[in-house]
Amino acid sequence: MGILDVYGFEMMEKNSFEQFIINFCNEKLHQVITESTLKQEQEEYVREDISWTHVDYFNNSPVCNLIEKNNHGILSLLDEESNKLNFSEESFLARLTALCSSQSHNFIDRRNRQYVTTPATSDNSLPQNCFRLRHFAGTVTYSVVGFIEKNNDFLHRDLSIAMFRCRHPLMKILFPEGNPRRPTVKRPTTTGAQFKIAIDGLVRNISSKQPHYVRCIKPNELKQPRIFEMALVQHQVRYLGLLETVRVRRCGFCYRLSYSQFLSRYKMLSLQTWPCWLGTPVEGVSYLIKDLPIPGAEFAFGRTKLFVRSPRSVFELEEFRRERLEDLATLIQKIWRGYRKKKEFLKKRKSQIIIAAAWRSWRAREEYRILKRRKQIEWAVNVIQRHFICWKRIQFLLKLSKELTTESESPVCRDWPPCHCRLTEASMLLCRLHHKWRCHQYRLRFDQTARNRMREKVTASIIFKERKASYSRSVSHPFLGDYVRLRQNVQWKKICVENNDQYVVFADIINKITRSSGKFVPILFVLSTSSMLILDQRTLQIKYRVPATEIYRLSLSPYLDDIAVFHVKAPSPCSDTSSEPGIPSGGTILPPGCLFQSEFAKKKGDFVFQTGHVIEIVTKLFLVVQNAVGKPPQVNISTEFEANFGQQTVAVLFKCTGLPEVQSGQIRIVRKGNKMEVLV
Repeated sequence: MGILDVYGFEMMEKNSFEQFIINFCNEKLHQVITESTLKQEQEEYVREDISWTHVDYFNNSPVCNLIEKNNHGILSLLDEESNKLNFSEESFLARLTALCSSQSHNFIDRRNRQYVTTPATSDNSLPQNCFRLRHFAGTVTYSVVGFIEKNNDFLHRDLSIAMFRCRHPLMKILFPEGNPRRPTVKRPTTTGAQFKIAIDGLVRNISSKQPHYVRCIKPNELKQPRIFEMALVQHQVRYLGLLETVRVRRCGFCYRLSYSQFLSRYKMLSLQTWPCWLGTPVEGVSYLIKDLPIPGAEFAFGRTKLFVRSPRSVFELEEFRRERLEDLATLIQKIWRGYRKKKEFLKKRKSQIIIAAAWRSWRAREEYRILKRRKQIEWAVNVIQRHFICWKRIQFLLKLSKELTTESESPVCRDWPPCHCRLTEASMLLCRLHHKWRCHQYRLRFDQTARNRMREKVTASIIFKERKASYSRSVSHPFLGDYVRLRQNVQWKKICVENNDQYVVFADIINKITRSSGKFVPILFVLSTSSMLILDQRTLQIKYRVPATEIYRLSLSPYLDDIAVFHVKAPSPCSDTSSEPGIPSGGTILPPGCLFQSEFAKKKGDFVFQTGHVIEIVTKLFLVVQNAVGKPPQVNISTEFEANFGQQTVAVLFKCTGLPEVQSGQIRIVRKGNKMEVLV
């Protein structure tokens, strides 16, 4: 059950945009209530050919059309004026007077020599910048001052973006226009248009339900008890249409049902219609009403429905139905008890027959079992004697099969049950055969994806085992590759087709260490089967693209740090797209894939990265370069090595401070001349 509580009709000394919107809402709801309680009910009586005297009522449809009509309504004119750059209230009032004063007598403007208005729709007593509307509850004077500013309920895009990026999930629902990934150039909807859409949705929702209306009448304007203003109450009763509603309810019918529904609900009240009526529903209802002790004047036959005049007749029908249902329930219970007893008797009789047959069958089987048992004993003696020696021979094999548990199926397991000294040679042969079998079973479990992962893990073991201190931490963690789900990104799908980088091997947000100062800069690192790409993590703009064939060496330290240096052949074929691609700062167009942006610019050189997946990224890059070149790149694990930063060769030194665990924030990088010291 839903409850809708709306503001009442407002008529203040100074009425502005808020009172106009509230009164428009009351006009629409009054129109819906009038149509549902007066118009639709009277139309139903006429449609059903019921004798009926029409009850006149006030129809406020012209006022609603004057406000919400497309292109010529007050809200439409207000939106058009709000969309102008140089809007003003005077221009809005002028257009309102020119279009609405001649179309509806419900609009009253101020007599002005500049505009031609009819005497019936003009009033010299109106203040400046005001107009009047004849609502169903009375005439209200509105001031257009502030109408346009309140209608333009714009929220700056920066504020919407800031609210959308808040951690609370409700903010993303309240400010969807702040999503930076969904840019739009569409102008925001005005307050009047939003309210009009909301009112239309409310009217549709109410029309699809069965609402009950509660009218509230104020006894006085002072909001005090024990004061009853007769004129105020009479005015509210008059404009709310309560007199017309009461007149329709008194002269009308309180209850109506289609003939089929009425017959289905009350057919048990007549012997002619119970339990099943085979004729038409209208004839069945006629016979049913004749058998009821209710006057025929209480019923009216329409074209498709039967109408009941008074609630008392409805209550009597329900009471007759309740009493009849109790009688029918007693009849059903009586028939059910007789059926249940008969069923119980048949069940006992059937059980007796089954028990007797089962007993005779069991006694015959028991005699046959004793005879068969004697023959089996004689046969078993011969079998036991014949198989005893063979059982002794295979006792060792059975014992061996029981002691080999599921844990021994691992290829690295070296456990083997002990045996007798005379069975040592056979035991060693079985041990070798069992080891080959479990290795074969272990290999059968792998698919192509698992083989590739095992290949990566084996390659990582060959490269880093007993050489890199952080390798042991990566053994238990699987190599996921795409940590940012880049393959599902729509923008990446367009970029990868242009550069032929469809197959992503690794993608994650890592830190790029600047060559000049050694600061950490977060970037999106992507490794495909053909190249290494460095992208902006927000816009996915490609900053550098290095083909795999140009990477010849990978350098790391033996400590617990997560820093790796990728050496690129000189001159490097990677491209810097931090500005427009292919256009350097000097204006000379260079071929794509080059770090030289002008003849004065320096070559970028090797790359230095810091990532928590350093073992995985180096292993995958090692395999990508091996597949692209045909031979693996050099892997240098040392505390000191050289790196090429542009046209300068820098010595990279790693110094251990003795911390057991190293985090990215605990690494300190110092650049001094031709040296870069990394304090771990």
